[in-house]
Amino acid sequence: MVNEIQKHKDKEFGYNWVTSSRFLFYMQVLIVIAFLFGGCFQLYAHRYKGKPDVEVPGNTLYTPQYK
Repeated sequence: MVNEIQKHKDKEFGYNWVTSSRFLFYMQVLIVIAFLFGGCFQLYAHRYKGKPDVEVPGNTLYTPQYK
């Protein structure tokens, strides 16, 4: 009976610190990779699309053009 309880405790997440620490380490690595991928994707999705074609009035140029 005691041997069965010990076997059960070896498989239990809270009692076996080697298994739990390994699991938590891999979860942290996975979460960091997910955040990095998500951040890179958002930077790519909202990237600078280029210089917009803006019409500038002639009287506001460096050398103004008046009518």
